[in-house]
Amino acid sequence: MSSDVRFTDFKSDKQPTWCPGCGDFGTMNGMMKALAETGNDPDNTFVVAGIGCSGKIGTYMHSYALHGVHGRALPVGTGVKMARPDIEVMVAGGDGDGYSIGAGHFVHAVRRNVDMTYVVMDNRIYGLTKGQASPTSRSDFETSTTPEGSKQPPVNPLALALASGASFIAQSFSSDALRHQEIVQKAVEHDGFGFVNVFSPCVTFNDVDTYDYFRDNLVDLKEEGHDPTDYEAAKQVILDSDKEYQGVMYQDENSVPYHEQHGVTEDMSEIPEGAPDDAMDLVREFY
Repeated sequence: MSSDVRFTDFKSDKQPTWCPGCGDFGTMNGMMKALAETGNDPDNTFVVAGIGCSGKIGTYMHSYALHGVHGRALPVGTGVKMARPDIEVMVAGGDGDGYSIGAGHFVHAVRRNVDMTYVVMDNRIYGLTKGQASPTSRSDFETSTTPEGSKQPPVNPLALALASGASFIAQSFSSDALRHQEIVQKAVEHDGFGFVNVFSPCVTFNDVDTYDYFRDNLVDLKEEGHDPTDYEAAKQVILDSDKEYQGVMYQDENSVPYHEQHGVTEDMSEIPEGAPDDAMDLVREFY
């Protein structure tokens, strides 16, 4: 850990190829600032990314990084944290990557309470594959593949996290730079699985959930006097489909992360020489 790290130290020399105005720029900047403010540095940080526009983020951030398989970023992050509980693990994904093919992994990473931060760039559409409806798209949202709308209710990722036993649930807006950074920073500091769903507008394919829409409709829980340690109050705002909330919805202050529950406190990344007895017999059993 270092107190001399600036957020620019987390910037790589690769220039982002996101569309001009993409919300992912602001999301990434907030992530880097949160890491720097919490005393982390690139040498003790591991970023795992999924598939989609958000999946490029590991290339644009200077740290240890891995671009995972579609929907499988969280298992990779879990493996990294179990092998090296001493380093900071941040997983990044999108609404398609995290709440569709990756939904099962999301549920189990939440309930295990692995000590890492999961930042989801939710633009309510598939951007990289050119504008199909995603799990969080509105039921009447018209796209090339759903010309009359998907006619399905959108997934509520916050409710899914709460039902799975989450210890930290938050939501932010990529354009509200200071507030976004503050919320992600709280997730990083949390002992356990810190989940942040980020409204990150797609300026190319989504002309409904725009910057102006969120600026006009966001309700900041900080200004509402919300108590994130109150489970019932958290449930009320999470299930309120009539408003778009920003802030920390829920936090269990008594959270104990997975690796501490199971006594994983040392570096387990070093593999001793020589395979364990009968290891090859086990391998042959499956191949």
